[in-house]
Amino acid sequence: MRVTTRHTIMRVAVTVIASIILSCSQLYASDTVDTVKTLSGIEIQTSVDRTEILIGDLIQYSLVIIHDSTVQLIPPPLGANLGAFDVKDYKPDRVTHLEDGRIRNENIFVLSTFTTGDYVIPPVPVAFKLSDGSRKVILSEAVPIKVKSLLAEAGDSVDIRPLKAQYEPEPDLTPYYLWGGLLLLVILLLVVFFWYRHKRKGLGSEKVDLRPPWEIAFEKMAFLKQKDYLDTGEFRLYYLELTSIVRWYLGRMYKLNIPDMTTEELLAEIDKGMLPDDVYDELSQFLKHADLVKFAKMMPEQSRPERDYGFVHKVIDFVRKQYQAQQESETDTANSATNASTSKQGNKEGVQ
Repeated sequence: MRVTTRHTIMRVAVTVIASIILSCSQLYASDTVDTVKTLSGIEIQTSVDRTEILIGDLIQYSLVIIHDSTVQLIPPPLGANLGAFDVKDYKPDRVTHLEDGRIRNENIFVLSTFTTGDYVIPPVPVAFKLSDGSRKVILSEAVPIKVKSLLAEAGDSVDIRPLKAQYEPEPDLTPYYLWGGLLLLVILLLVVFFWYRHKRKGLGSEKVDLRPPWEIAFEKMAFLKQKDYLDTGEFRLYYLELTSIVRWYLGRMYKLNIPDMTTEELLAEIDKGMLPDDVYDELSQFLKHADLVKFAKMMPEQSRPERDYGFVHKVIDFVRKQYQAQQESETDTANSATNASTSKQGNKEGVQ
């Protein structure tokens, strides 16, 4: 038993020394370097997820190097000094910039072995180039690993443990994420497009009110009358709707864009030739008074809102009668012209 233990220790020592010598000779054959135990601003950490395994089990070995930004790390040839372990997967140089300005490099190895005994993942020589141009080497700590036999762990049982599934590196899902995100973006754009098109179609298919403008205006006046703006003292809302009705109506009847005009622009477009002088002057006074109520928060006299309501009603009816009289006059003129043309044609035929 003592011979076996002594043999194991000697084998481990030889493995460690040989790995260090081989790694250092490969890394720094062409440069003069000093091997030191520690350096200010530099940390080297080694760790494994398990220190005891069975034959064929996988070990995750991590080598973390933290150093100041003024120091240049020279990556070591890690594949040459991992002792009796086989490298199944390798994720090198995960670089992270820490908040204190230092740089963190992490190398992760997935290792395995198929022989039993006490092993050591040997120290890894890590070289640095300092700001003065000199080179220093620090050795990481060795990590002991105990590899057990499957049969020894099974004891008196004759059952043989099944082989572990072959290790497969995690697939890179980045392309799937990119294509999936692009597909979702396309779907979203299509949804927005069809929604907008449907909305436009719905707006375009709104039912057009074919009634004469005065019927629509009188209906709006009736709805305004039913509201309690005057009882609750909301004179601003009352005059907003009242002026909106008369503006819309005059715009439809005179084919002008009156709803978007200021009061001065409206009065300039509707000159006194369209309305009698007294109606035009009263309209001017009404609109200017309404502006004071709407925009200057002026309180109207107690009877003024009712008088203004009656005036708007009178304007709507006056313009209606004016329009109908003009239509009748144009119809009579057209009929007279037609009759005259017919009579003239008949006289020509009689002469012939």
